Amino acid sequence: MLETLDNSKLKVQIYEIFDYLHQHPEVSWKEYKTTQYLANLLEAFGCKVTTFEDCTGVVAEIGEGDFTVGLRSDMDSLWQEVDGIWQANHSCGHDAHMTMGLGVMMMLKKMDVKLPGKVKFIFQPAEEKGNGALKMLEKKVMDDVDYLFGVHLRPELEVPNGKAAPAIVHGAGQFITGKIIGEDSHGGRPHLGANAIEVGSALVEQMKGIYLDPMIPYSIKMTKFIAGGDNGNIIPGSAQFGLDLRAQSNKVMEQLVEKLEKIIGNLSDLYQVSITYKTEGEIVAAQVNEEAQSIMAEAIKEVIGEENLVPPSVTSGGEDFHFYSVKRPEVKATMLGLGCGLKPGLHHPHMTFDREALLTGIEILTRSLLKTFEKNGLGLKGN
Repeated sequence: MLETLDNSKLKVQIYEIFDYLHQHPEVSWKEYKTTQYLANLLEAFGCKVTTFEDCTGVVAEIGEGDFTVGLRSDMDSLWQEVDGIWQANHSCGHDAHMTMGLGVMMMLKKMDVKLPGKVKFIFQPAEEKGNGALKMLEKKVMDDVDYLFGVHLRPELEVPNGKAAPAIVHGAGQFITGKIIGEDSHGGRPHLGANAIEVGSALVEQMKGIYLDPMIPYSIKMTKFIAGGDNGNIIPGSAQFGLDLRAQSNKVMEQLVEKLEKIIGNLSDLYQVSITYKTEGEIVAAQVNEEAQSIMAEAIKEVIGEENLVPPSVTSGGEDFHFYSVKRPEVKATMLGLGCGLKPGLHHPHMTFDREALLTGIEILTRSLLKTFEKNGLGLKGN
């Protein structure tokens, strides 16, 4: 039955869906119209659809049985400046991911087979905030999922157009905001207070001295610092700052955070100021399941040929998809890294890609789902 897959008849509708989603971006936790659009379309195709009263997001199911294969697509756009105007913008490819999720559902519906289990389509909000997956876990949407697949468009330099990776090995990320709290002092009397700018500078220098396992990539840097006002003769005692932490493994991220906590504590004592901070967002590093990755690799070879299968894509970028397998380690998960001629890069306000890749991604993901049933002794049957 896998040999009969053909998405050419769906091409026009798939492009129409992408155009709508691309032209109606919504930011994290505000994907209201996107949620309604997806729910309406999924219901029209006869899916069992679930939405939530307290958050955006859609879950749809087709098929029946105790064995469940999931496909996750993220929904939110970024808020960024495009040609001088701040606006919601799908520059990370989530419009494409939703389109492929819908395309897989449409292809399965059009196939003359009875699924030997369930396929669950998870359209997840707020990936860009790093906490949308945690909300879906809270909603227990993963409680019956055995295998989980995802997809992300890859930049041209990472995975060339026409090629695909069976896994994306994202790194961990943590995003911290903090405050240095002290008293302002006169510019001519610096001994009467601590200069928050100097405290911030010391924090930057101390972070440069963090040394961890050099075989595992990691970084820590200050991304925001605000201090002082209109008067140049006042030494600011207080300031606000932001930090970005990255590590290719969850263990190294833990070590990085421990080092940072010690540095902040020591600087607080040294300068006699209060330094408070909190984690605004957190993303775990990937834990890819070898069996799921192998199934994805087989599907890639069948669709675009073994010569276009590339190794897992290792990136310092983060993805909250991996919370699903970290929080529920029994779930066998991997994410398709789809080459699509993406330029100039992810999050660029004018990001573009080859739309033909949507059709390739749909076929790879559909074959992956069906192969998962077959690999687990659940054969397909004609209706």
